[in-house]
Amino acid sequence: MSKAIIQAGWNDVPHLDEKTKQELAESYPEHEREARMNGVPVLGSGKVFPVAEESIVCPPFALPAHWPRIVGLDFGWDHPAAAAWLAWDRDTDTVYVYDTFRVRETSVAMQAPLIAARGKWMPVAWPHDGLQHDKGSGEQLAGQYRTLGVNLLPERATFEDGSNGLEAGISDLLTRMQTGRFKVFSTCGDWLEEWRLYHRKNGLIVKLRDDLQSATRYGVMMLRFAITQPKASTLGGGSNMANRRGGY
Repeated sequence: MSKAIIQAGWNDVPHLDEKTKQELAESYPEHEREARMNGVPVLGSGKVFPVAEESIVCPPFALPAHWPRIVGLDFGWDHPAAAAWLAWDRDTDTVYVYDTFRVRETSVAMQAPLIAARGKWMPVAWPHDGLQHDKGSGEQLAGQYRTLGVNLLPERATFEDGSNGLEAGISDLLTRMQTGRFKVFSTCGDWLEEWRLYHRKNGLIVKLRDDLQSATRYGVMMLRFAITQPKASTLGGGSNMANRRGGY
């Protein structure tokens, strides 16, 4: 027997007017509101990102050309491979997730064109498992992407001090969300689906269905390498990236 989860919130109930919604919301404890208002399950010991969804979602808009871009990539096969495209408004230090993909049991050869089609010039941040070698060819996973024209950064994703802790990355993202410096286009439904269910159990992050969350974390960790689009139609190579990283 097949099973499915149908999620519904107050916005799907036409007989509730805004005044009634407000009164009901104020009658519930804060930790229950997301579940009661939007039908988000209460899982484990709480959400990884305990902020209101409406505070991070924004409608799509044309991204200014002077905003640097970067892609976060999470490798996968049995669990999905995922990529998140990020734009950085340096004036307000705000990161925007504006596009994503998530694919399961798909080869590097099939993923590479999906990444390149969105902008081959954009640098791609990637995790430590890209250093693993393929058992057949002996080539590093990261090298396979590079061979197929994906603009992977030279080194795996770390913070500027060389660390790459999960909790530190989560804390950075949460601080951005709480201070209004992290936004997601409303069209990124798969990203929001993951985000709603991303939770902890006994205080620890549950590493399931977190592929886009991980990809986003890698991209934000390497935000210092984000670049604006080169004037030439083709990628200008390492010197071009070095000159334009961070938009400076």
